[in-house]
Amino acid sequence: MNAASRPAQDPWAELRQTTQARIGLGRAGNSLPSRRVLEFKAAHSAARDAVHEPLDVADLTQQISDLGSETALHVSSRAGSRGEYLRRPDLGRQPADLAHLPDTGADVGIVLADGLSPRALIDHGRGLLAALIDELGPRFSIAPPVIATQARVALGDHIGEALGAQTVIVIIGERPGLSVADSLGIYLTHLPRPGRSDADRNCISNIHPPDGLDYPTAAAITATLVLGARTLGRSGVALKDTSRAQLTEGGTGVVDHPVVTADTVE
Repeated sequence: MNAASRPAQDPWAELRQTTQARIGLGRAGNSLPSRRVLEFKAAHSAARDAVHEPLDVADLTQQISDLGSETALHVSSRAGSRGEYLRRPDLGRQPADLAHLPDTGADVGIVLADGLSPRALIDHGRGLLAALIDELGPRFSIAPPVIATQARVALGDHIGEALGAQTVIVIIGERPGLSVADSLGIYLTHLPRPGRSDADRNCISNIHPPDGLDYPTAAAITATLVLGARTLGRSGVALKDTSRAQLTEGGTGVVDHPVVTADTVE
């Protein structure tokens, strides 16, 4: 076989192994190859399905019943349907009723929210919650977990205040994309109360092993932020996370004395 008749080597093949991004798709004349068009349609359908798939609260409650925590409680936002939730983000931030939540006075409250990808909570909720309990349980009191449906991040402020939790951790399904439809995010707010803004929170995103952040690493980073927030007295833009650098350098787990700094942000 001469050089002219040899099949061309794909220069993107090696790089494609390191990312889920849609790169080096190729060409078929003036269009994309049929394979790539079909892959795009399948990814788009998966993302749409992830948004609209309802959360099976009973199944998730059963999944987390053996983690050693108390039985999960359930709350919903004021959005009465998935359609209303998508059209009215403001209703997803407000609780329908929290009267049944106990005032626990716990150090940490954990909310499992469906968000924009209930599928992410179905796939990864139990595993991430187990890692958080393992990491936080030995050093902090944890309130009964709360499953929140038709929920936006700020709903956690209402839930955390009702639980009397010093810090609230909201595990929520992130907006699906064309490469990932089942990614979870963690939003941490110290001294939660209605009216907190995004500047008052710390976020850990892209949690979806094996391709995204794994559960133990996400839990270790969260524990460092909890310790830092308690030291500093607040979370958000003033709280700097140092755990990722230490984990990258070969450390394991959360540092005993996280380094946090207070910026001049009022």
